[in-house]
Amino acid sequence: MKNILCFGDSNTYGYKPDKTGRYPWGVRWTSILTERLGKEYNVVEEGLCGRTTIFDDPLRSGRNGSESFPAILESHRPLDLIIIMLGTNDCKTVYGAAPGVIGKGIETLLNQCEQYSPDSKVLLISPIYLGDKVYREEYDVEFSEESIGVSIELERVYERIARERNIYFLRAQDYASCSQVDQEHMDEKGHNSLGEAVYQCVKDIL
Repeated sequence: MKNILCFGDSNTYGYKPDKTGRYPWGVRWTSILTERLGKEYNVVEEGLCGRTTIFDDPLRSGRNGSESFPAILESHRPLDLIIIMLGTNDCKTVYGAAPGVIGKGIETLLNQCEQYSPDSKVLLISPIYLGDKVYREEYDVEFSEESIGVSIELERVYERIARERNIYFLRAQDYASCSQVDQEHMDEKGHNSLGEAVYQCVKDIL
């Protein structure tokens, strides 16, 4: 059996845009990946709402991905593939992080992969863009108008990192986009499209 770890934030967790909780099994993209791959694969869903690459959230504890990632890597070894899709929460105003700084956060996580699971292949996914209204009061005031541009720029930064490190890369925005309901999370169609895209990529990798 091949083991795959999906490490991400609320769009890996499967948080619904209408803020009523989590999409059920068979809807969120990680579960679609599991079903498409079949019984010879074990897919570990490690999505957490609010998770960042390296930043401590002043409003919620335990969101710094780099602090929990080593233990997660160790507890699920051996891993054939590690999938990372993070960066959206790093765009929040409180962190004031430029795209390149968020890229440094991703590189911190990739260094942890090399240290704690050196034989694993890695697929880096740049997250979907934030919606152009996300910062408005009726959506999510933790973001600003500038956050939108940062979220768009992440794919360029991530692609460069993937190329330099010789790891696999996928742009989530090519297959999904944020829901108009909350300007931040994927709807069911987005989860389905991304799940299928990741499945095709995983089959090529493994």
